[in-house]
Amino acid sequence: MRYSLSVNGQEHSVELDEDTPLLWVLRDALNLKGTKYGCGEGLCGACTVHIDGQAVHACRIPISSLGTSKVVTIEGIGETPVGARLQQAWLKVDVMQCGYCQPGQIMTAAALLAQNPAPSEAEIVAAMDGNLCRCGTYLRIKEAVKAAAKGA
Repeated sequence: MRYSLSVNGQEHSVELDEDTPLLWVLRDALNLKGTKYGCGEGLCGACTVHIDGQAVHACRIPISSLGTSKVVTIEGIGETPVGARLQQAWLKVDVMQCGYCQPGQIMTAAALLAQNPAPSEAEIVAAMDGNLCRCGTYLRIKEAVKAAAKGA
């Protein structure tokens, strides 16, 4: 089937099976490689994107469910004030080690700060809980989210 979708403010048309996960639409059909495949079960958060401002796991969302929703990926989040602050904080705090999970981490943090510009440490930890980091950079992630919130 043919689907029209809005990704990072641009309209795209793709012809794919209705059950194709959004993750593969982004990576394979649209060549947006920033959203990562981690587990394919929605458990690790590596594939986190925003759909209408909500953080979701793209590996679990079929293209047929998007309708007129607006999708934002790691490639587009820096165009938002919150996303730009997070990217700057990530660099300042030197969060990344291997970097594989970081797009999903940033996307989850951006959704948190968009809804709660001044989260407590407990709220940050709770929001980021669904994102796994094999390198264990959780403390730096938390510090970067705090720094981005303070830059508000």
